[in-house]
Amino acid sequence: MCVIIDVKMNYFERARYFRTKKRLGQNFLVDGEAIQDIIEFANISPEDTVIEIGPGVGFVTEQLVKHAKKVIAIELDEEAIRELKKLEAPNLEIIHNDVLKTDLSTLCDEKFKIVANIPYYITSPIIAHLLGEVDDLNNKNRNKIKDIILMVQEEVARRIVANENSQNKQYGLLTILSQFWADVEILRLVGRKSFYPAPKVNSALVKLDVRTEPRLKLTDYSHFRRVVKAGFAQRRKNIKNCLLNGGFLKENISRALANVGIDENTRGEKLSIETFGKLSEELLKG
Repeated sequence: MCVIIDVKMNYFERARYFRTKKRLGQNFLVDGEAIQDIIEFANISPEDTVIEIGPGVGFVTEQLVKHAKKVIAIELDEEAIRELKKLEAPNLEIIHNDVLKTDLSTLCDEKFKIVANIPYYITSPIIAHLLGEVDDLNNKNRNKIKDIILMVQEEVARRIVANENSQNKQYGLLTILSQFWADVEILRLVGRKSFYPAPKVNSALVKLDVRTEPRLKLTDYSHFRRVVKAGFAQRRKNIKNCLLNGGFLKENISRALANVGIDENTRGEKLSIETFGKLSEELLKG
């Protein structure tokens, strides 16, 4: 899909007249090229409904309404909503609410796409709200979502797409939360000067293609979640001690680690999602 946007449109000047609220984590995207890329990466057809989370003053929204059948914008800030209403787009519905308190599955009869420029401090809760936890096998929101385009802090993006071989402690609970129910990739990096006010860190666009089935077939998904949580609870400790501190029995731990072929001194961050799955299954045997 080829999207034509006036990339020289002065979003910065428009954003400058809005009083941003630090408590809401507001940093408005003012880079026309980045906005164009969001629209292209979202691959929106005239039959699509898009739910936009955190539209702010509507710089992305005003492009989304040109391509989608319907755009549902969820915004918490009343002043931002007043700006959104100025778009006067017939296919735009504005919902004044906290997205974490919104049942997205009730907003649209058919499946929808998600586009979001979210406050960085609530990235994990929002991903959990969209996809469900690893043991949430029938999450209402996830069942209605086709795919998700997220603008997040670059460091967070690296954690979302990480694996057990990643550097700098990137691999962890957020990785498994994201990848258990979605295929993930970083689409592009976005510099801090692309926002107003400019944050202290760079950002990245991430795509999550939602899965219809979980990444692993397991006997007990809640047990798997408990094993993973224990494995990352104390990063400096080895997996044996982490599991002991997580309430698992010493004899079961030693047997399970041996059966899966894991050295007791290995740290949890060095175990792949698949290996965690095998370990969980062995620990279940008691």
